[in-house]
Amino acid sequence: MWQFKPMLYVLSFFHAVIQERKKFGKIGWNVPSDFNISDYLISYQLIKLYLDKTYESGDEVLPWDTMRYLIGDAMYGGRVTDDIDRRTLVTYLQEYLGDFIFDKNQKFFFSRQGADYIIPNEENMETTCEFIDNITLFTTPGVFGLHSNAEISYYTNSGKALWLDILSMQTSDGGGGGGINREDQITNIADDIQSKLPEPYDEYNIRKSFDEPSPTQVVLL
Repeated sequence: MWQFKPMLYVLSFFHAVIQERKKFGKIGWNVPSDFNISDYLISYQLIKLYLDKTYESGDEVLPWDTMRYLIGDAMYGGRVTDDIDRRTLVTYLQEYLGDFIFDKNQKFFFSRQGADYIIPNEENMETTCEFIDNITLFTTPGVFGLHSNAEISYYTNSGKALWLDILSMQTSDGGGGGGINREDQITNIADDIQSKLPEPYDEYNIRKSFDEPSPTQVVLL
């Protein structure tokens, strides 16, 4: 069914948005949840299942409420412990997933903050990937439904983390009691690890030595 491609893109955009909100800390989610690829893949299968069942039964309307409930409350929502976070998650699906994404008279936009975020209508996978590659890399908080000030805390925390990382890598001189400084200690550890490593295999010549490698040899290579 032609509806599958736009619905899959909506699911992908939804997955990306709820992941990206994590970078805003408490402004993004009260309690950060471990959304992962398994949530996405199961939701993908649910969309496919309901589209197939709708087509086979000849129904004209997709069970949007059921799909939104299973994806928002069961799949992704199963990881959410905070009521406000769950409400936010479900609201995204209500705004993204429905008959309105197929409306030819009124174009659907995920957001128009900084750029027009739309569902691509490309003919093949290659052009769809090109469309995705052309999406701006730097998104404003408005794309996620957040106030522009949300970036202040994000950049503040990112700046602090950067400086702390730089300070943690700063070398220090050893004391006068014959101690070793940090840089020399790290160098000694690295040299010790490297001295214990075996010589690398000559993979090129090993491959050439087999005319037709067996399945076991292929696995070992």
